[in-house]
Amino acid sequence: MSEQPTDPRTNGSSPPSRADEQSDGETDGRLDGEELVLSYPSSDGPIIDGESITAKPGAVTALIGPNGSGKSTLLKGLADQLAPDAGSVLVDGRAIETFDKKELARTMGLLSQESTSPNTITVEDLVYHGRYPHRGFFESVTDEDERAVERAMELAGCTHLRDREVGSLSGGQKQLAWIAMVLAQDTDVLLLDEPTTFLDLHHQLEVMEIVETLRTESEITVVVVLHDIQQAARLADEMVALKAGSIKARGTPEEVVTEELLAEVFEIDAEVDQTPRGPRIEPLRARHDDDEEREELTEPVAHADGGEG
Repeated sequence: MSEQPTDPRTNGSSPPSRADEQSDGETDGRLDGEELVLSYPSSDGPIIDGESITAKPGAVTALIGPNGSGKSTLLKGLADQLAPDAGSVLVDGRAIETFDKKELARTMGLLSQESTSPNTITVEDLVYHGRYPHRGFFESVTDEDERAVERAMELAGCTHLRDREVGSLSGGQKQLAWIAMVLAQDTDVLLLDEPTTFLDLHHQLEVMEIVETLRTESEITVVVVLHDIQQAARLADEMVALKAGSIKARGTPEEVVTEELLAEVFEIDAEVDQTPRGPRIEPLRARHDDDEEREELTEPVAHADGGEG
């Protein structure tokens, strides 16, 4: 998915329509990772060791966990950016390694933390790069390409930036432009790796609104890595909590975001209140290694009733 044409608007014949590409049956965007073992050449052992995950079609699945828990590694495995040592990734039941590069890019879009582009490219041209899986290298822009780009920029809220060079944008504006590019791919599955990290509150809310719109107005399957638990709970239909490469909980936000899970996974004491907008978390304090021992020492001891005499 990193392949990009030098000029997104070169001349040539029209590409096949998406309907033609899917003539053997529409996909629904189900994404499965089965017993995945994921590691890096520099790691001492697996980062993810035998975990399975399902992203339901048309739903938003949020991956949460502390730093180093394996969230981004798991997402890279699902995105075919990191080959598993064992296990498999399936898109609508089909092994991901059987897709060629462009075919996978028509099916799955990825916004990674390593996205880069020339500083002199305009936002509009960057977004047009998202259409490369639907065209040959020398094929011209079609009406469908133009509609997809306009829809993507409108949804990402960056139409007013179309003529700006990417190098002149703020960090938040760049993120919106990159999101628009991925949306222009027009995929069944969208993977977002920490899309709100390092953004100010205004741009965080803009990104969240984009995901909320996708959740309510489209059938796209979204898997998103987030550090902010309350953001994740607000956006997600399903949440998956990881710690040290293991999945500790999965389910709805109400099922996953509990005081017990926050203590186990994030090592904090917190109060959790359920609200119409999802769980609300009030952090109280960081937990420490000796907290469990201290709690055992302070537990009341039950005494048997003694008889008289």
